[in-house]
Amino acid sequence: MEKQVNERDIAFGILIEMEKDERKKQLGVKGALERLDYLDARSKAFIKYLSDGVIERMLTLDYIIDQYSKTPVEKMDSPIKCIIRMGTFQIMYMDNVPDSAAVNESVKLAIMHGFKGLKGFVNGVLRNIARNKEDIKWPNPGNTTETRAYYLSIKYSQPQWLAEMWIEQCGVEKTLHAFKFFLETRPVTIRFSKRLGGEEVRDLIAKMKTANEGRIKLIPSGILPYALNMYHTDNLRYIPGFDEGAWMVQDISSMLVGEIADIKKNQTILDVCAAPGGKSIHAADMMRGTGKVISRDISENKCMIIKENARRMKVDNMEVRQGDASRHEERLENIADVLYCDLPCSGLGVIGRKPDIKLNMDPLSILSLQKKQREILENVWNYVKPGGTLIYSTCTMSKAENEDNVKWILEKLPFEAVDITERLPEKMKECPTAEKGYIQLAPGEYDTDGFFIAKFRRKE
Repeated sequence: MEKQVNERDIAFGILIEMEKDERKKQLGVKGALERLDYLDARSKAFIKYLSDGVIERMLTLDYIIDQYSKTPVEKMDSPIKCIIRMGTFQIMYMDNVPDSAAVNESVKLAIMHGFKGLKGFVNGVLRNIARNKEDIKWPNPGNTTETRAYYLSIKYSQPQWLAEMWIEQCGVEKTLHAFKFFLETRPVTIRFSKRLGGEEVRDLIAKMKTANEGRIKLIPSGILPYALNMYHTDNLRYIPGFDEGAWMVQDISSMLVGEIADIKKNQTILDVCAAPGGKSIHAADMMRGTGKVISRDISENKCMIIKENARRMKVDNMEVRQGDASRHEERLENIADVLYCDLPCSGLGVIGRKPDIKLNMDPLSILSLQKKQREILENVWNYVKPGGTLIYSTCTMSKAENEDNVKWILEKLPFEAVDITERLPEKMKECPTAEKGYIQLAPGEYDTDGFFIAKFRRKE
């Protein structure tokens, strides 16, 4: 007889490992699901939704729990804290789980993990929340930056400092939209290799739609003609065309780097912080097998990932090298027609995909990253040929890392800004900063990640 899978216990194991990790890295969800590939799609979906949901909504869950528990969350033992968070998430955000099941299964988990004496506590807190879930007392948004930030922080489970920073930089409405976007279920965006002809792509799309019991949908993005949004995916490796390198996952914001760079055949492209290699592979693909892409990263392991992605995508005009972008190399001077500087950043634009980012980042870390970004730029700028192109990009929305660095490049390095208006998709051409050479995409503004791209020309 097949043993029944305890999905909640697996999710509990993932979350308790995060509690043990002082750095609060999201080691768990993706890695755990890869190890549990034997589970059926429904079980994996439940585990992922519950685990990710508790991580994404942790601030909100703790706020709710503290209203109905005599013991504050911060005073609870980690296992009980995880169990009550999981139960609260099911009650508040999983409509397909009856409240009674959320409570009873949480009590069972407490007993299973040696907390039989606290089963009454777990039961009482969760039943209280279930009875009052329609009457949660949310903070008053008020009319000051601080009160509005606190309200958005609790309601959408984002750090208050981030809410305050974005309200100051881009206003309440854009901040609200971004926070809502982070909590939405999003499709996977893909692009097909340019080596495929139109008929090959059409045939492959028809095959892809039969995967996952015919549930997969592929819908054009409406922004870039070769980008498609893929819905109802499970394990990408099992979808037709993946192993053959016919398509790869890449957000539209990342694809825009190649569009704005205006890659041409027979160029030399140097990508100094390339992992996992999406932009490098896109550039190689845009040159249709001509020219050369030199793709570099500091980590040997990340270089192996880039090589594997390039091998799968059948890219043969790309060379992967291990190297530290913060150390200057004379042999790379004046070789690049286009230099990609997609530098280490705070990642605030991709919180929706990586919710652990908000647990690790703070304002001081942003200033430290800005320093690192400028250190790298000082060491790599003359890899660009005179007259060549520098593309500076990040997956964040932070003035210190983006607009301030544009100003720094123009003041400190021999570059001039390049108007990018004509390189933008039609929907983005009205961007007010395009003439100044850069675009800041807010998370969800065009249904893309939060992203920043700036284009410069090295002076002759």
